[in-house]
Amino acid sequence: MADSLDGRSMRERMMAGDLYIADDPQLEEESHAAQDLMAAYNATGPRQKPLRRALLAQLLGSLGEDTEIRAPLYVDFGSNITIGARCFANYGLVALDVAAITIGDDVQIGPGVQLLTPTHPVEPGPRRDKWEAAEPITIGDNVWLGGGVVVCPGVSIGDNTVVGAGAVVTKDLPADVVAVGNPARIVKHLS
Repeated sequence: MADSLDGRSMRERMMAGDLYIADDPQLEEESHAAQDLMAAYNATGPRQKPLRRALLAQLLGSLGEDTEIRAPLYVDFGSNITIGARCFANYGLVALDVAAITIGDDVQIGPGVQLLTPTHPVEPGPRRDKWEAAEPITIGDNVWLGGGVVVCPGVSIGDNTVVGAGAVVTKDLPADVVAVGNPARIVKHLS
């Protein structure tokens, strides 16, 4: 379904970071397909490694070797998520991938982490009309996100950075730092 304003589909608008209608039928169908795969993945146990890997490979845009994600996992589409090699995500990862989520190699993700790409208009009218947008999230190599970390839309986190448990990352973090708090602030530079 094309948007009458500029001829692009809602998916094209969404992936470009422009405003789009969240309950567009094409997007709803893609999200429902992802939810089916997500439910199948979340219903598997750790002894079903080949099946779990196959479901994740089908759900996600890209999945590196020796990466483990403990169920439950929650996504919007899954296909907009790229995860590198040798990563580990503990229970309850929420990765709302309305825009791209790119996770490097050797990343450790604590339980209950939220990677949130969607944004919404501040004005009540467009929000009521179900317009939203999104900004991508990028997480570098060898990053550690402690339990309960929230990464907000548009944030990049540099290589080797550690984000303490419960931090809310609202702005980019450079490589080689430790950040904590709400909003997250740098408390240490790593040598």
